[in-house]
Amino acid sequence: SPPHPGDSYGVLPRPCRALVLLNPQSGTGRALEDFQAVVQPMLAEADIATTVFITERPHHAHEKVRDEDLSQWDTLVVMAGDGLLYEVVNGLMERPDWEETMKKPLCILPGGSGNALAASINHYAGNDHVAKKKLLTNCTFILCKGLHTQMDLVSLSTASGKRLFSFLGFGWGFISDVDIDSEKYRWLGNARFTLGTLQCLAKLRVYQGRLSYLPAVPEQGSLPALRDPHAPVTNGQAGRILPPAGTEAPGALPTDSLLVPLCQPVPAHWTVVPEEEFVSVYAIYQSHLGTNLLMAPAAQLHDGCIHLFYLKAGISRVALLKIFLAMARGTHLDLNCPHLRYVPVRAFRLEPRAATGIMTVDGEVLACEPVQG
Repeated sequence: SPPHPGDSYGVLPRPCRALVLLNPQSGTGRALEDFQAVVQPMLAEADIATTVFITERPHHAHEKVRDEDLSQWDTLVVMAGDGLLYEVVNGLMERPDWEETMKKPLCILPGGSGNALAASINHYAGNDHVAKKKLLTNCTFILCKGLHTQMDLVSLSTASGKRLFSFLGFGWGFISDVDIDSEKYRWLGNARFTLGTLQCLAKLRVYQGRLSYLPAVPEQGSLPALRDPHAPVTNGQAGRILPPAGTEAPGALPTDSLLVPLCQPVPAHWTVVPEEEFVSVYAIYQSHLGTNLLMAPAAQLHDGCIHLFYLKAGISRVALLKIFLAMARGTHLDLNCPHLRYVPVRAFRLEPRAATGIMTVDGEVLACEPVQG
């Protein structure tokens, strides 16, 4: 029976054909050796035939999955860090037949220094917290069993008109700085994030902007806003705004039904955070932010929820370090730190006051500008 009641599972066919997209540069640069030593023997035993596609440059995988006929493969396997899966997801979403193609199961095998989705799936599968070879073995075993289920994607739109699809998280401020500043220590593997955290703690910065969100559950003490005569009429389905029937062209991307354009104020039933100075904002949709960072212990693969965390300015370095140390076990919320807020949301908007700081989506850099998801 499925590990989570109510989840529907599919099973890969036997024999099975997998296209493996592998980045030989990712992480500590061992992905290809690890694939040959650990993964291939297990897949052979499970009757999974592989075609290995080695990426040679950024966007190589993006173009491959966007332009190729993928019908000969039953599953697409990404053996790299989260960045390569981000490329694959966005390449698939650019296809005219994205709706059909997105039904093809995707598999992640950890081969990077940031393996957040692999760690999350290992966690959802009920496995003990592991890293490195053991995590790779566990994820390969999940592929061998062939059980697949649904996963949420978050649709992000930016002020400059970009539309992006994200499976892991969106960040601004401290956490994104750590992610990008530590790139130069990739050879350290996961330790790069620890070193990056200490370096960013030393030069702790504050970011100014406005954060708004649509809470997943009505917040205690918040009165529903009086009906704004200009607000879109909802059909009661969790505030989902339906487009007029028949307006969606075939192959069109899904409508952002909970969002209004970025040039308009957020809908009246949204919450606007009173503070406008942050150390970090992170919207995560999986449990893990890194192999040993259990950021959203409540998260599930498809809970229809964005787990929004924000750190208000004024937090001390000691308190911030304590939060990061506690995150290894997922106990950071038990610290009851007054500067750390967590709220499950269905949609959010972030409007930076100035184009300062790095924004990241699934660990990849994004220009700093207003964004909503």
